Amino acid sequence: MLQCWLLSNGKLSPAAETEANVRVYVRPDERERRELLDRWQIDEHTLTSSLDPDELARLEFEADHVAMIYKRPRNYSSEERFLFKVSSCGMFVYPDSMLIVLPEDATLFTGRLFARVGSLPELMLKCIFASIHHFLEHLRVINAVSDALEEQINAAMDNKYLLNLFSLEKSLVYYLNAVNSNGKLIERMKLNAPKLGLSGELVELLDDLLIENNQCKEQAEIYSNILAGLMDARVSIVSNNLNLLIKALTVITIAIMLPTFVVSLFSMNVPIPFQEHPWAFWAVLTLSLSSIAMVKLFLWWKRW
Repeated sequence: MLQCWLLSNGKLSPAAETEANVRVYVRPDERERRELLDRWQIDEHTLTSSLDPDELARLEFEADHVAMIYKRPRNYSSEERFLFKVSSCGMFVYPDSMLIVLPEDATLFTGRLFARVGSLPELMLKCIFASIHHFLEHLRVINAVSDALEEQINAAMDNKYLLNLFSLEKSLVYYLNAVNSNGKLIERMKLNAPKLGLSGELVELLDDLLIENNQCKEQAEIYSNILAGLMDARVSIVSNNLNLLIKALTVITIAIMLPTFVVSLFSMNVPIPFQEHPWAFWAVLTLSLSSIAMVKLFLWWKRW
């Protein structure tokens, strides 16, 4: 699917294909892939890497354009079961046009960040900036979900919530790797700022990008270390909750067993002492209640 935009007078607006200087290819089909390879002279390996979620971020200088692959979070859905994944995005910047290749549909040019865009190199940097903000938003969501799961684990006795936490921990590993890869890309962009045609103002924006990305990386590391460090404790909480349940069931079983034993003993179909006594029923009932009181007194003494 092709989306066409026109960057003019500092603003991005939808445009016809003949007028557009910014083109976004979402899950390009075979015809669009041939157009990218033949008309725009994009390397086939680089194009394939743009759609590969396992590809690392990188920067390449071709004869007539700059090829760049950076990492961005995938759109989360409930079917993922708390697993946040990462996808790749390809950007190809020409002197008078720009191509973006995405493996999934995404909203790129929204928010205050894109209210004013002066040039294609600035748009390139702001796309990476938006990706970093997207990572930060997902990290805040992961932290909130983690706190909610911790509260549920405190009363849980099965592995469902623990498995969700494992998924979050796995997501943070993916995010940390992606953010670190983006950091390497930004550093290389800074070293090659003149070749990228970046002005002094855009170099300052590049410095801001590097700072934001480092903060995102540190935040991901903190969340990842917290989840990994406390996972054993959370497993112990679930095991302890199960032990408390078994203990409570054992106490209930003992409390029921003693009066049942007393009643069963005096219910045998054989001659027993005092069976003809007029107070025999009340004596057996009193003995049963006394056994319950003894169990309760014993549990109180043991502080169970």
